[in-house]
This record gives sequence, C-alpha cells and structure tokens, in this order.
Amino acid sequence: MANLSTLVGFLVIIFFNVFAPASSASHPVEWSLGKDYSSLATGKSFAVGDTIVFNYGAGHTVDEVSESDYKSCTLGNAISSDSSGTTSIALKTSGPHYFICSIPGHCTGGMKLSVTVPAASSGGSTGDGTTDKNTPVQDGKTTPSEGKKASPSASGTAVLKPLDALVVTCVVALLYALALS
Repeated sequence: MANLSTLVGFLVIIFFNVFAPASSASHPVEWSLGKDYSSLATGKSFAVGDTIVFNYGAGHTVDEVSESDYKSCTLGNAISSDSSGTTSIALKTSGPHYFICSIPGHCTGGMKLSVTVPAASSGGSTGDGTTDKNTPVQDGKTTPSEGKKASPSASGTAVLKPLDALVVTCVVALLYALALS
C-alpha cells in the first residue's frame, strides 16, 4: 500500500509540473497625452497570457485597432473600445496588437501603443542586440523585429509538447510501479 501512495504522489508531482499554467504578467500603462511610449517600450516583453492594464483619466479611450488604423490614426473602426478609466487587455494570441486613444488629436499626439506577442517557438529582439523569448512593446515609430525561431534541431535539444510529456510520465510511472512490485 505504501508503494501505491508513493506512486500516486510521484504522479501528482509530475502532473502539476507538466500542466501547471505558466505565470502571466500584468503590465501597467499610464495612458495620457505627453507620455513617451517609445521609452515605455524599452526592455518590456510580452507573452500570451499577459495582461496590459491601461490606467487613465476622463477624456481618453483605449481602442484596439487594425495595423492600418494604428499607423494612420484612423478613428471609428475599433475592434474593441473602452473608456472606463481602467482597461485590462488580455493578450490571448500571438502577433501584433495595436492600441490608440480615439479622442480626436490624441493618437496623432502620441497616444498609441503597439505590442507584439511572439509565438511560443519564436524569440524577439530586446533592443540591445540580444534575443529574448518575448518581443518588447513597440511604439508608433519603430517596427517589431523578427526574432530567431527556436529549432529543436538547431539547439540539439528536444521540445516536449504537453501530450508527449504526459505519455513519458505514464511510461515512467509504469516502470516505477513495475520496479516496486
């Protein structure tokens, strides 16, 4: 019976280490005119699951827009819009995300932010010549740089997907149970 409880404990530890959700980060943004969003971009990196929290006073909005609307500061075509004073945007997908303030003159005055979330297997430039697994926030004046794609064959290490890890865990547990009996 002790062997069974040891096996169960072992499996529980392995399961939670393999399937525990990755920690996500919250990135506060003070959303107002007169801010330099290019300096905000320096050194920040994002991942799927992170949240951007825009904090702002009355007279502003946070609109998620297309790339073309972002570049031209076109108002009225928002994918989503909020003016509550605190807007939390969950980054659910990889790729670029574009935000502007839709009050006339605010976007052209600099209230625009672009965030690029890399795919899980790609890396991004940190702006200092090195690469990181995430790509930093970008402002309207810079273009997100493409990171190097991580390749199992290039690095010489294998990358296990969760299902593969589960299969390996089950095989190890089975071998462990057989060794105990």
